Amino acid sequence: MDYFRPIAMTDTARPQGALALAGGWCWFDRVEVLARTGSRGVVPVADLPPDVRKTLSAPRPDFLGMAMDQPRLMGVLNVTPDSFSDGGLYAEAAAARERAVEMARAGADILDIGGESTRPGAADVPLAEETERTVPLIAALRQAGLATPISIDTRKAPVACAALDAGASMVNDVSAFAYDAALGHLVAARGVPVCLMHAQGAPATMQDDPRYADVLLDVYDYLAECVREAEAVGIPRARILVDPGIGFGKTQAHNLALLRGLSLFHGLGCGILLGVSRKRFIGTIGGAERAADRGPGTIALTLAGIAQGVQWHRVHDIGETRQAVRLWQAVAAGEGR
Repeated sequence: MDYFRPIAMTDTARPQGALALAGGWCWFDRVEVLARTGSRGVVPVADLPPDVRKTLSAPRPDFLGMAMDQPRLMGVLNVTPDSFSDGGLYAEAAAARERAVEMARAGADILDIGGESTRPGAADVPLAEETERTVPLIAALRQAGLATPISIDTRKAPVACAALDAGASMVNDVSAFAYDAALGHLVAARGVPVCLMHAQGAPATMQDDPRYADVLLDVYDYLAECVREAEAVGIPRARILVDPGIGFGKTQAHNLALLRGLSLFHGLGCGILLGVSRKRFIGTIGGAERAADRGPGTIALTLAGIAQGVQWHRVHDIGETRQAVRLWQAVAAGEGR
């Protein structure tokens, strides 16, 4: 089987015959052909199979009413005592509401609210506790008039159901329905979007000794199967984001290989979400031991993802990232605002 990784470009000197990457701000006129035996070289887009060319270049449908022709930001709000970066900071209701409003004002396109830490080594949170952490907050934000879309970050159908009833707009499942198969049926029945993420193993043990034959192709194949299964239960591809799951059952080398090859995932025909914010390997490479000090490294990787056409970025520091994206757009894409 061949895999096609478009070589994403943003230079304003765009050659004739180049195609828009996923209908977005990047273009490509060459594709690296990959196989399980290694790279088979670079070919021009004219040599691609027509169906591959169409999938790689077709504009992605609007997501939650937002066009995917520019980078979008998902703000992280963990209402947990033990998340790796902000655990405990927003466990109190008033602090969580204030943080949500702050991120919305700073330019978050979506708020991602989670009540169960999925950091390495984390244990499962009881259903009732996870519901109590998240659902009253979502209801309070909606009652206060917050219009920003809200994503419920959960692996559990009952939590998602209660969150959607309270005003959540989508589901973000780090297990891609592997933890609770009923969640896929719920998402289909409610007609809401979902993000499906790759993870190798459960949070409690996923970093013990992660191994892959070829991490880029293995993750691609896993997500391709997840998308097929989601479609089979009634979730259209247009309502699916895919997330390669940086840091979820991956070593530093695995993470870097995925980041280098991100443009491959456009071949799935879905929008892509990248979640690198404050991850441990950023601190290891960048020399920032505390998670709160990894903002600059997070922005560097976010911009690297944007340079490969990745549409959605899950980050803690919305204001700083929004500023960086605007500057990137002004320089790379000529979109000064």
